[in-house]
Parts: sequence; C-alpha cells; structure tokens
Amino acid sequence: MFDRLDFIYLPSRDVAGDVAHFTTGLRGELVFAVERFGTRVAMVRLSAGGPELLLAEHLEGDQPILVFRVDDLDAAIAELQARPVALGTHFEMPYGVGVEVSVPGPQRIAVYQRTRPERGDSLAGRRDF
Repeated sequence: MFDRLDFIYLPSRDVAGDVAHFTTGLRGELVFAVERFGTRVAMVRLSAGGPELLLAEHLEGDQPILVFRVDDLDAAIAELQARPVALGTHFEMPYGVGVEVSVPGPQRIAVYQRTRPERGDSLAGRRDF
C-alpha cells in the first residue's frame, strides 16, 4: 500500500528560525516559505532522495508526521479500515489529499495521494518570509 515516504511534517513554533537552522546550519535547500491563512509553512530539502521536511506553525502537537504516498487514497483507506485501523484527521496539502492514521503510540503517520503535483511544484522558489 505504501509507495514512499515523501514528507516529514514537523511542528514549528518559529518557522523562520527553523528554516535558518536547517539551511545555514545543516546546509539544506529551502524549496519554499509560504505565509498564508495566518500561518507559515516552509519546505526544506536535506538530500536529493528525500523525504522533504515541511516546517509548519499550524501543526498541533510535538511529534512529526511521516507522510507516505499511496497510489489510490480511497483504496488505502478501505484497506486500512478493513484491517481494522482507525483513521484520524483528513487533510489537504498543495500536493494532494490525505488522512492521518491512528497508531497506539506517540508516533504519527499519514497517507496521501499525489493528485496535484503541479501545484506543489508551483510553490518552488516562493519566499513570503
């Protein structure tokens, strides 16, 4: 069911400060930094093979979310529910739609379908802050 780990969604209380650390200190590449709807989100790439890091002020909690790509979100949801695995919050991101998967521990994972790759690509180079 899981294709690949595309994103690590990291909660951030200071996205600009975290971007500086990941780009200057760790030599990562800033893909975009967007301020919209009262929150900041930035994508940083540490390696060519991914996964990309998404630093987000709006993400609740302290645990990152590992976001895995699936070919068909509806089929993945049906398969998870048949196991049975509980699902959490549905979400939308520039690249597509997804759902968080409930796990018994403090870890957080999600699955998403890449339905809008061009939208995510259009953010490359955007610097709102």
